[in-house]
Amino acid sequence: MPALDILAAADTAADTAADSVNLWGALGCAVAYSASLLATLDAFADLILARGDSPAGRLTAGVGLKFASKLTAAAIAVIAAAIVLALDDNWFAFTSLTIAFVVVVGIGVIVLLRHSRIAEHDPAATRASG
Repeated sequence: MPALDILAAADTAADTAADSVNLWGALGCAVAYSASLLATLDAFADLILARGDSPAGRLTAGVGLKFASKLTAAAIAVIAAAIVLALDDNWFAFTSLTIAFVVVVGIGVIVLLRHSRIAEHDPAATRASG
């Protein structure tokens, strides 16, 4: 009978481990979300500065590639982190991090659109001084 007790204890431990949340995984995913958020905001800042510095207000190929690569890397990291959180059934972290990411990126898009509208009306106001 001791063998059955050991198997029952192992089964109970496995069930308990399956129900717990992987905090290290959640922390890693939070870091991935925050790094992606910073990369996205940095790409928006590069876009605003490049438009202000270029004579015609257009992007060069290098700046456009840099902008697109930052956004692509951020999207890959956020999607991978979201998949990890979903597979780990950590729905609280998944929901809260996704909402925070969408809100901050939305604010960044609003600022970017506002800046481009201001640049259309007064191109001299967007020039970087220095």
